[in-house]
Amino acid sequence: GHLEMFESWEDCAKREVKEECNLDLEIPMYGHTTNDPMPSENKHYVTIFMLATCKITDPIQRPENMEQEKCEGWNSYSWDELKVYQKKSKLFGPLDCLIQQNPKAVIDFLNVT
Repeated sequence: GHLEMFESWEDCAKREVKEECNLDLEIPMYGHTTNDPMPSENKHYVTIFMLATCKITDPIQRPENMEQEKCEGWNSYSWDELKVYQKKSKLFGPLDCLIQQNPKAVIDFLNVT
């Protein structure tokens, strides 16, 4: 999502995840930033990846697709599965950059070995 005027990255992450997935985040923190030119769309983004866990309000809580006109749905993938999709050029540009850059903060957060 996009930052609202004067909104912190942490508050933006909480708001966007609630709006798009109907999940509440606990203590979001900075993870990584990617530089994402998108020439085919005539756009250039800087993507801020935030790391957080979800508040457990229900043990079987799952993300909901709250914006069906914008999103086909939500799935969960391991870091290794994302690397396979990345090799097949099947990832959204910013996520592709994140996988290529393999940032330590994200890897540590995910406990990927």
